[in-house]
Amino acid sequence: MRLLVITPHLLPDTAPTGVVVSAIVDHLGGLGHEVHVVTSLPWYADHRIVDGWRGRPFRRGRHDAATVVRLHPFPTDKSNLAARALGFIGFTGLATMAGLTARGPFDGVIAVSPPLTLGLAGWLVARRHRCPLVCNVQDVFPDVAIQVGAITSPRAIRFFRVLERFAYRRSDAVTVLSDDMAANVAAKVATGSPGGDHQVASHTRRSLVRVIPNFVDIDAIGPGDRDTNYRVEHDLGDRIVVMYAGNLGHSQALDLLVGAARRHHHRHDLVYVVNGGGVRADELREAAADLENLVVVGYQPADRVPEVLATADVHVVLLKAGLGASSVPSKTYSAMAVGRPLIASIDEGTEVARVLHGAGAGLAVPPDDLDAFVAAVERLADDPELRAAMGSAGRRWVEEWRSPASVGAAYAGLLEELAERRATPRRKC
Repeated sequence: MRLLVITPHLLPDTAPTGVVVSAIVDHLGGLGHEVHVVTSLPWYADHRIVDGWRGRPFRRGRHDAATVVRLHPFPTDKSNLAARALGFIGFTGLATMAGLTARGPFDGVIAVSPPLTLGLAGWLVARRHRCPLVCNVQDVFPDVAIQVGAITSPRAIRFFRVLERFAYRRSDAVTVLSDDMAANVAAKVATGSPGGDHQVASHTRRSLVRVIPNFVDIDAIGPGDRDTNYRVEHDLGDRIVVMYAGNLGHSQALDLLVGAARRHHHRHDLVYVVNGGGVRADELREAAADLENLVVVGYQPADRVPEVLATADVHVVLLKAGLGASSVPSKTYSAMAVGRPLIASIDEGTEVARVLHGAGAGLAVPPDDLDAFVAAVERLADDPELRAAMGSAGRRWVEEWRSPASVGAAYAGLLEELAERRATPRRKC
């Protein structure tokens, strides 16, 4: 098949979405499919186009076997929502033009959301090339933005709700990362049928909501020695490292880390490390200035990720209350792959909590509950045998879980299924 992928990020961009989509593209190519990608110039880490990629509004190149068109992303300060919205609109306009003018024919289009506007771009491009559209939903937007208070205007909320339903209903299929997200998306457009696949009726076509989880590359990320160069660089010594690695945004309950560090200021054997970037990075750096046991480090190059993850003795996932059905933090599986236990502050009964409980790979505590979070940290910090057992259990779980190759095959199989549906005339009722 010839496939067209529209995504906001692709390696070497450091965004988690870019890592995931890059692996899917690689394995689709490995299966013999011809892939063309429309994406942005690398910009995620510092919200500016990185050195070596500036000077031209677009570039053509390759990623592994795929051909790639990289476009200007109109980067701006993440805290300026109006400017970010305009940036997404500008990038979506360029991506739409690049997709419409791409040399076909194509057998399928995959559009990655957020931003939701790429769902609209995907629909126009799929219509132009007369092929099925798969909308890949990494986070359910605008749910997350509304719940954290990033969007409060009733008019803006109505607009994004309309755009969300438009994108889902005009897709031949919507892929999500968990059953929680599947139920969420299915409820947005119609009543879903029970089971792993949710059939969703729309006025244009029958859309399929299917769970295809993200993955972790267990060959690239595996158990490693905790005594890393990263420990030396940041003067962590032999202390027990409790690490949050990822985006520092409004969705993450990062106040828990600051509160726990304050509670544990007397424990010289324990240090909290935040590795990442985002709108709350400056706030955390200010807090760290008064706390010797809180260290804040910026995003690291992709080739250092395994080392950074191996440095930790305990990893944490911090998702604010109400977001567990809208987002599945990919850092969960990376922590498990590196053989470290995980503490997840997350809604009870949602995907991450279920995985940790089923695998025996960590502890899930109620979201935004500092006492419960501190108690979980102390339990693992004071029990090295429990840390080792949970870390090993998590590694075993990811080894049996979906691989990048199986996820690529799942997308290829879905697109083949959708092409067959289009080729088969429907019977009249």
